[in-house]
Amino acid sequence: MEEKLRIIRDILGGYRQSSNEFLFACPFCGHHKKKMSVNFGINAFKCWVCDTRGKNIYRLVRKFGTYQQKQKWLEFDGRLDLSEFDKMFMEMNDEEIEQVTDLPPHFVSLCNKHLPKSSRRPLDYLYERGITKSEILMWKIGYCTEGRYGGRIIVPSFNNAGNLNYFIARSYVGHRMKYLNPPISKNVVFNELFVDWDESVILVEGLFDAIVAGQNAIPILGSTLREESKLFQAIVLNDSPVYLALDEDAIKKQEQMIRVFHRYDVDVKVIDTRNVEDVGSMSKEQFNKRMSLAYEPDIDEINFYRQLAKI
Repeated sequence: MEEKLRIIRDILGGYRQSSNEFLFACPFCGHHKKKMSVNFGINAFKCWVCDTRGKNIYRLVRKFGTYQQKQKWLEFDGRLDLSEFDKMFMEMNDEEIEQVTDLPPHFVSLCNKHLPKSSRRPLDYLYERGITKSEILMWKIGYCTEGRYGGRIIVPSFNNAGNLNYFIARSYVGHRMKYLNPPISKNVVFNELFVDWDESVILVEGLFDAIVAGQNAIPILGSTLREESKLFQAIVLNDSPVYLALDEDAIKKQEQMIRVFHRYDVDVKVIDTRNVEDVGSMSKEQFNKRMSLAYEPDIDEINFYRQLAKI
């Protein structure tokens, strides 16, 4: 413990001891008094001012420590060598060309003050789904009346630089194919420009789920989340806590995501979505209530039943 205490002291500064706890200045809220409690016995930390907490002290090292401090900590734990971690995320450190695309040529924004008559039908569709004017503005929603995406709601996605990197096109006139998305890679962080990585992110399946869940919700666009995906890498590198709010029939996908997040010490909570069609069918009040009751999954239980299924 002495070696780990030395690392935390080098990162957070001086401390005072109170029983089994060590009190440091909180690096999250910057309170002038030592209010960050670190307990090595139970491997947990908590700030008594901003309520930032975690069940793995290594999260503090990973977020605020140097490469050498991270390496030393993992050596004490006898865990993964950082060279393997760095190799996995090498692509993020390269001068990678960000995917950029264009909106459809017949795109009409619903954020304008004066709208054409053709906007009535897409607006009615959005209002029927419970989407408000402020949400239309927040998500920069528009539509097309002609061309490849005619009769579809268009919701753009922007990367950190503010460039369009993807868009979702959803029918509002009853097309056989509800979604007709652009023929480009889905390996993007949808609306990364507006994500606050210092807050918990909510992972949902689709766009309308994300609108209900709030601005820090990210649709995974129907796919699972793999270690090489930009979304997964951004969550791990920013050490963002995660809420999973997937459809009830996506239990295997959810378990896979929990296991891979657990490997990287990401805090995960699960929002119960049973007995509803999907998150997008809930009201915001219903979703927020379920989010307040989110639970931490038992990774040992998940692994047990996974092994049992193989027998």
